[in-house]
Amino acid sequence: MIRQMVKLNWLRGLALLAFALLGVAACSQNENVIRIGVFNSLTGGTATFGISSTNGIKMAAEEWNAKGGLLGKQIQLIVEDDQSKPEEAAMVVTKLVNQNRVAAILGEVASSRTLAGAPIAQKAGIPLITPASTNPKVTKVGSYIFRVCYTDSFQGAVCARFAVQKLGLKRLAILTDVKNDYSIGLADYFKRDAVLLGGEIVSEESYSEGDTDFRAQLTSIKGANPEVIFVPGYYTEAGLIAKQVAEQNMNVKLIGGDGWDSPRTVEIGGAAVEGAFFCNHYSAEDTSQMVRTFVANHVKKYGYVPDAMAPLSYDAAELLFDAIQRAGSIDGAKIRDAIAQTKDFPGVCGNITIDAERNARKAAVMLQINQGKLKVYDVIQP
Repeated sequence: MIRQMVKLNWLRGLALLAFALLGVAACSQNENVIRIGVFNSLTGGTATFGISSTNGIKMAAEEWNAKGGLLGKQIQLIVEDDQSKPEEAAMVVTKLVNQNRVAAILGEVASSRTLAGAPIAQKAGIPLITPASTNPKVTKVGSYIFRVCYTDSFQGAVCARFAVQKLGLKRLAILTDVKNDYSIGLADYFKRDAVLLGGEIVSEESYSEGDTDFRAQLTSIKGANPEVIFVPGYYTEAGLIAKQVAEQNMNVKLIGGDGWDSPRTVEIGGAAVEGAFFCNHYSAEDTSQMVRTFVANHVKKYGYVPDAMAPLSYDAAELLFDAIQRAGSIDGAKIRDAIAQTKDFPGVCGNITIDAERNARKAAVMLQINQGKLKVYDVIQP
């Protein structure tokens, strides 16, 4: 019996030693990588945004790893799907922070989901850069939260100025998605600036993300006889709204924000979105060398011309990796300070300077849907 107990204890000891050695090996392996968290909508209502964004981030990481990585280590992306839901965004960011122990986080595209995850990163002292969340509240979460896109205060002003001054249209209606912070904020800024410029808001209606029937709202809007309907929502509804505007024979211009930037807008809206305008961060037709190179590489890798979410996310990843390299450390506070000090960083979507509120000052382009293609109609500087 004693001999059996000794043998059993010896075997347990061996097992514990093997487990410890595996742990040491795992730690040693992890020391050769820098873990970067990514959270995006890979499934759900706005999946094209998350897929494009993640593809852009992967391109940047692969390029850095091919050149030797960061601080002599390889970049390991840990990608989580938030299913286009704010509550899931909070859960996956918690996982990235507490389980995966990431050095920094990239994402999300949608403002509502970034606002769900940002407080968790802020509390943990983990830098987070959003590629495309334009709601001004995002970076106000705290000192560890940054963005590489313009804000809705600028985008709203651009769309209002475009409608009232460029197109010369004064009677304006707004159709807002009340389920998304992005849409609510953009509508408010558009309204403010349009009125300041001499425009008149003749009708305001709302819907919720996921709705498919907008006829009641459009009937009400039609009765106000607007010249423009501003739709600051996402592509999932924009195309359907355009089709129902056409069904009601409404003689109006449609203008949207960067949430329209997806191939699905034209796929859903078809002929009804012809001639519509929307504000965006870049144009794939830009002749600058950075844009041409990025688009060519993206087409070679993924087989299609990228929407703005891919280059914005590529820029966010490039800026983050550059900041880590400059910080010489994966310490959260040092990375944060390096990001905050970024000046004139060359991005595909324009040079990036991070201001005191952790926002990027950037130009915007107004695109028009022309024969199913996106054509640059105007460029507006900040």
